[in-house]
Amino acid sequence: MKASFPASFALFRRPSECEFRELVETHQSRVYSIAFRILGDSGIAEEVAQDVFLALYRDLHRMESSEHVLAWLRRVTVHRALDARRRRSSRVDFDAEPFDDQRTRVSNGFVADFPSAAPPIGQARVEQLVASLPGIQRAVILLRYQEDMLPPEIAIALSMPLATVKSHLQRALKLLRTKAERQVKEVTHG
Repeated sequence: MKASFPASFALFRRPSECEFRELVETHQSRVYSIAFRILGDSGIAEEVAQDVFLALYRDLHRMESSEHVLAWLRRVTVHRALDARRRRSSRVDFDAEPFDDQRTRVSNGFVADFPSAAPPIGQARVEQLVASLPGIQRAVILLRYQEDMLPPEIAIALSMPLATVKSHLQRALKLLRTKAERQVKEVTHG
């Protein structure tokens, strides 16, 4: 989906309330989805999304294009969600909530494209497995498969070397494959 500025929006000026509302409505599902899938907590994901849009409002005059806005939103959402996750990591009893596409009206759901050797498992289980990944691996997987970003784009968004992004992707996919195989074995032998 190509993001676009409202037709009346002129770059390098403060947007009107209506123009900004249109930008929020265009991107709110994506921002919330990324935050929720990193955090696994709808309340904190909503706070992160609100914080991201407040920051966008402050920095919108610096945006050069609709693609710049989209890239900025992805990058800032991932960083703020990872920060929130780190702040919560000291808390015990963390269980990720299931992601509800109907409740959030996410237009581009997460679909992992696992290699054909991976055992078949349901979408809900894939999301649970992704939720069990370490924060940065989860973020890289979400950007790659939910946001359909290529590794060079992820490297730019996360300000990390391309080789590091590829390494996180490989490790995360290997870990997901191992966990999925273990789940299938438990179901078939249990």
